[in-house]
Amino acid sequence: MTSARHGRAMAFIFVTVLIDSIGFGIVMPVLPQLIVELSGGTMSTAAIYGGWLAVVYALTQFFCAPIMGSLSDRFGRRPVLLLALLAFSADYALMGFAPTLAWLFVGRFVAGITGATFTPAYAFVADVSAPEDRAKNFGLMGAAFGVGFVVGPVIGGLLGEFGVRAPFFAAAALALLNMIYGYFILPETLPKSNRRAFAWSRANPVGALAHLRTYPVVLGLIGVLFVHYLAHNSLPTIWSFYSTEKFQWSPREIGYSLGAVGLLMAVVQGGLIRVIVPRIGERQAAYAGLSLSALAFFGYAFAPYGWVVYIFMLPGALSGIAFPSIQGLMAGVVPSNTQGELQGGIASVSSITAIASPFLMTQLFGYFTAPGAPVYFPGAAYLAAGLLDVVAALLLLRIIRLKAAKPA
Repeated sequence: MTSARHGRAMAFIFVTVLIDSIGFGIVMPVLPQLIVELSGGTMSTAAIYGGWLAVVYALTQFFCAPIMGSLSDRFGRRPVLLLALLAFSADYALMGFAPTLAWLFVGRFVAGITGATFTPAYAFVADVSAPEDRAKNFGLMGAAFGVGFVVGPVIGGLLGEFGVRAPFFAAAALALLNMIYGYFILPETLPKSNRRAFAWSRANPVGALAHLRTYPVVLGLIGVLFVHYLAHNSLPTIWSFYSTEKFQWSPREIGYSLGAVGLLMAVVQGGLIRVIVPRIGERQAAYAGLSLSALAFFGYAFAPYGWVVYIFMLPGALSGIAFPSIQGLMAGVVPSNTQGELQGGIASVSSITAIASPFLMTQLFGYFTAPGAPVYFPGAAYLAAGLLDVVAALLLLRIIRLKAAKPA
């Protein structure tokens, strides 16, 4: 692949992940109103339905991400990505036209399938990245998520002025345009000689992880990511409740703070990773990222004033070097025709924590802010998240030591 073609292909993958993130965020400002409109209930009822919609989405991704990854190992990255984007566009159009609440659940189910585009997308990145570039290229994908996290809700809020369904149609159009663009410029990165047969025994969450047991280091690192994800997912889950309860922030102040988090995340993952990881190496970057994440969560937990939270956003953003570094370590262990399976396994683990973490963290927050709580402590969930990141760092240290002690 020529350097110019490689650059265009990476740009397409970046935009694909960005649109995935924007597509999720763009509907957030209007989804509650649409649920109220379709259910005829109150905002409280809408919140309950919204929670179940999130569960449907996460569960579907849990089961479908390994399928998407295995399909890309069998047929190549290009056709899987393009078909997923086409389905992604159709799904948001479906949700935009939804006549009943049941159709929203159908839409979230389809979104759970098509939202797994990041599985072949990350496999694509692993295919085209030299070992020394893997972490920074994975970090670039993280930057796409960060930018989408900032831009999506803003666009959704603006488009919501034209009706609660307008953001859904905008997300559908974005995905369709990206699919058309990719059809003309996206090359295939997995040669036919390196492909492997599709097998249902591998194309499921348990099977994907079980087949990776031949790479003990990879399984150990997936365990590290599992613990880290449990911690990390507490940030968006609790943030609005925590900042309202502890600092009495208004919705606008909460929006500004989330925008600041997303902006810092995009800067770190889009730029600083390219400087930090090559200089200190993937292992040290992973340790540093997990440690900084723990520091940020401890800071959030005990911050006495709202402005103090902004100080700890910096180590929180810098902790973004952990995920691409750990992902780079894993990608360097498995062969090219197993990259899709690896990314599917990682995505399934992420989906599990996307279900478990919100439940656990909201329970902690609710217990320690209830009138009869033994100790009033709004930051309890973030304290738990910090401790989880400490555990993740210790697990990483043990895995690396065991690998180093194994005889060649």
